[in-house]
Amino acid sequence: MRHTVLAGFLVLAAVVSAVFMVPAGAVQRAMAAVTATGPQTRIVEYGGVRVSVPAEWPVYRLDQQPSRCVRYDRHAVYLGRAGADQDCPARMAGRTETLQIEPLDEPADSPEMSTPEDTMGESAEEETTAAQEVAAQEVKVVLPTAGVRMTGTYGSGRALVEAMFRGARIRPWVHRTLPSFQIPGEPGAESGLRIAVPYRPMRQPAQGRERRREWTTGAGFDACSAPSRAAMAAWRRAYRVANIYIGGAARGCAQPNLNRNWVSGVRRMGYRLIPTYVGLQAPCSTFHNRFTGKNAYRKGSASADDAVRRAAALGIPRGEPIYFDMEGYASERAWCRRAVLTFVHSWSRRLERRGYVSGMYGSAGSGVQALGEATGITKPKAIWFARWDGRARTAGGRYLRRSWWSPHRRIKQYRGGHHERHGGYTINIDSNIVDGLVY
Repeated sequence: MRHTVLAGFLVLAAVVSAVFMVPAGAVQRAMAAVTATGPQTRIVEYGGVRVSVPAEWPVYRLDQQPSRCVRYDRHAVYLGRAGADQDCPARMAGRTETLQIEPLDEPADSPEMSTPEDTMGESAEEETTAAQEVAAQEVKVVLPTAGVRMTGTYGSGRALVEAMFRGARIRPWVHRTLPSFQIPGEPGAESGLRIAVPYRPMRQPAQGRERRREWTTGAGFDACSAPSRAAMAAWRRAYRVANIYIGGAARGCAQPNLNRNWVSGVRRMGYRLIPTYVGLQAPCSTFHNRFTGKNAYRKGSASADDAVRRAAALGIPRGEPIYFDMEGYASERAWCRRAVLTFVHSWSRRLERRGYVSGMYGSAGSGVQALGEATGITKPKAIWFARWDGRARTAGGRYLRRSWWSPHRRIKQYRGGHHERHGGYTINIDSNIVDGLVY
């Protein structure tokens, strides 16, 4: 039996090495560092999977805490599926190393079929599909016969997440076959990872059908995680616009509700949506997930491509806006400001070429003002700026000239994170006033 376990362990090492495109020696060193049982690690088990994780990471059982926010900005292990109504802070961005193990919708095998076992089972060497999403800085591995999905996010510690995945074990009762991966390459990718994203054709407005007005006015809110449809229905009397975070390396929390059906459902309620992509941040920001002055143009274009894929998967067609969330940075630093402007220029050009309308979110006093004053670049067609002065009007004061993004191309976030309750549902939100482009 010992030889069988070892063989399975080596098969998994080889497979995950191919997925992550790293040297075998690095695999063994990282695996040894994390899978060694000792005071600095501990074993967590969910379904048919056992994983060695850092001992100091808290472990949350989401079935016992359905309102627990699955946060990507703090080290933690989450077992189970995120609840429909997570209690998340409204303003959360950035990613670090986390792990979530959740059940599949239709598990092929049940954990109840297990036999008592206190020792580690064989490696996760069964039928597996894996997707490395470089732009999102996350790793997803689906284990169909075990009935679980593992998701790891990372900031600067990708090796730790890789090692946790390589050290995973599947309990002995699980049927095993050789893994199968499809990982098309991106030549010259700095991380060495590869992206696997299924193609979905973009939907176009039906011919002869009148399109809704591209801009709207009124009260809006943004929450870190898309609320349940029940909550959205309860809040409809108070708001007509809502933001959705569709993806990106710095998206701060899980989105268990956000899918194509959710988008179409809330639009039928009468909501207009602000699709927002929280990607790599400024090189002089405090985030782990950053671009650099050298790769700003390439990363801006790559971010636009990823945002288009995600928007299309949600049923958001061409011709609609996608806003890039550029959090606050030290815009007084000329080198950093140039890098951000290069990134936004590339994002805007690429997004427009792909048939979408470019937008940007940022602080009125840093990123938005610098963008408005810039010349010789392609600027977003719409702006969403943060100025927490408590005034529900889209005037930007001394930061935004009246001629910038006018008319009907402004959204203002005028109040930061706070709790509101409508129709029996309490959500932590930011408040916005809208006179701008929405879906």
